[in-house]
Amino acid sequence: MKASATREADIRGANGYLMIIVGLALAAWAVYTLFRLLARAPEESGFWALQHALGFATLVLLAILTFRGLYMLQPNQAALLLLFGNYKGTDRSAGLRWCNPFYTRAKLSLRAHNLNTDKIKVNDKRGNPIEIAAAIVWRVDDTARASFDVENYTEYVNTQSEAAVRHLASSYAYDDADEAAGSASEITLRSGIEEVAAALTRELQQRLAQAGVVIEDAKLTHLAYAPEIAGVMLRRQQAEAIIAARQKIVTGAVSMVEMALKGLSERGLVVLDDERRAAMVSNLLVVLCAESEVQPVINAGTLYS
Repeated sequence: MKASATREADIRGANGYLMIIVGLALAAWAVYTLFRLLARAPEESGFWALQHALGFATLVLLAILTFRGLYMLQPNQAALLLLFGNYKGTDRSAGLRWCNPFYTRAKLSLRAHNLNTDKIKVNDKRGNPIEIAAAIVWRVDDTARASFDVENYTEYVNTQSEAAVRHLASSYAYDDADEAAGSASEITLRSGIEEVAAALTRELQQRLAQAGVVIEDAKLTHLAYAPEIAGVMLRRQQAEAIIAARQKIVTGAVSMVEMALKGLSERGLVVLDDERRAAMVSNLLVVLCAESEVQPVINAGTLYS
């Protein structure tokens, strides 16, 4: 991104309370001059009256300019000072301040702002349509860039945030659809929460640096498949869950059958040939893997009758 030539310059206004005293003193002097002019005008010459009239007008003008230079800043608020369109600096000092009365002052908030993006539909890395939204905490860091390098820094943040969220969604898959194929280590939107949030923060910072904005935090607040494929994806997830559960059941059943045969053999309770062993294994697996209750079958004869 092209670097901006605008940089914030620090400038401190004078103490506003002191300038109030100066302004009141000028106003009082002007009032005294006016009363003196009205009281002695008939006795003095015209030049004297003109001189005091000009003095009165000058004092009034100076008092007005003094009061006009006053401005107030709250904590986490800044004032950009411009003289006939020329940027002079930014005052970040809270309280009652005073500056050149000919300066134009533009106040800017330095507080943290919270942006909740709208839910947007976009295709993920595998082309699946998903819905995604994010919550972004940002604040103005460079007041000069925010004011002079972009037309409207608030709209700029909104637009670039939506673009960043769209790009993030297209850079990652929604989940590990091919986990069984060996891609379980891939970072996805659903599983890599911290990594995705860090990537979103980095991209937002790069996009918003031109506007003098700093990203404090960025997190996904909504993530789901688009309605048109949500049902299909739900059935796929259910099938994956059933397969995973079946794998655990079978693995456990095989281990239990192995322990049973080993215990019978070590204790010498039953001597089994290969055919009887296979029948016992089959029966045990049916009992252990069946979803419903299994009724035992008692064999009163032999396998060979």
